[in-house]
Amino acid sequence: MTRTPVITLLKVVHYNSNLQKFTRKTLSSFSKTVLQRTASSSNMSLNEAKRIAAHRAVDEWVKTNTVIGIGSGSTVVFAVERLAERVQKEGLKVTCVPTSFQARQLIVENNLVLGDLDRNPKLAVAIDGADEVDRNMVLIKGGGGCLLQEKIVASCAEKLIIIADYTKNSEHLGEQYKKGIPIEVVPMAYVPIRERIAAKYGGELKLRMAVAKAGPCVTDNGNFILDWHFKQNCDCDWAKVNSELLQIPGVVETGLFVNMAAKAYFGMNDGSVKTQDK
Repeated sequence: MTRTPVITLLKVVHYNSNLQKFTRKTLSSFSKTVLQRTASSSNMSLNEAKRIAAHRAVDEWVKTNTVIGIGSGSTVVFAVERLAERVQKEGLKVTCVPTSFQARQLIVENNLVLGDLDRNPKLAVAIDGADEVDRNMVLIKGGGGCLLQEKIVASCAEKLIIIADYTKNSEHLGEQYKKGIPIEVVPMAYVPIRERIAAKYGGELKLRMAVAKAGPCVTDNGNFILDWHFKQNCDCDWAKVNSELLQIPGVVETGLFVNMAAKAYFGMNDGSVKTQDK
């Protein structure tokens, strides 16, 4: 019987140990890569859903020699992208009225004609995103803090067109969007307004805090925002609720858009676009 030298056995054990470490390390790295790519693919899928909805709406509603409202938010980025493409390729002539500083920057950066409501009080169409759209075309907007100017621009347009991805489409408000209904308020009045709404309608109202600085979030108009986390499964008359909220002294505007949107475009995860009419 041939005996294997002890030193050879030690080398084999050392080799196998290193191989196992290498294998575990390689598999771990591979797993992380797969997870990262999966997450990236999922994010791309959501962005692609936003893109196809935005492009479809711009193609169907924007005509040459018109003035249009440009909303705020992540989905509107793709609408401006498509609008800039059409201006360059088709020679489309449009003037764009922004709903926020972000929208203004998008218009300028894409070399589109910047307009305002002073010179263009009537708009052919406004294209904007939404945080949630229910079965009756009632919207929650203002997650980005631009609800007042968004509603002003929308009210000046003949048609308000909503663009969103499939996660924003719900049967009832609050089903998908869990951050509440934004209510823009005068800073000195936010505490009595918060208590009054909670006492009458229930739920919880939270003062929205800034992300990049200490203190409350301040809107483009110098106001605060209360996010109203209303009771779930609320079968409310949202038009009535909106009207009552606006009668409270200190309430500037709400993120409830009732009887305003003419059509909504939802980019679906299968690459199709679902539409919903008023």
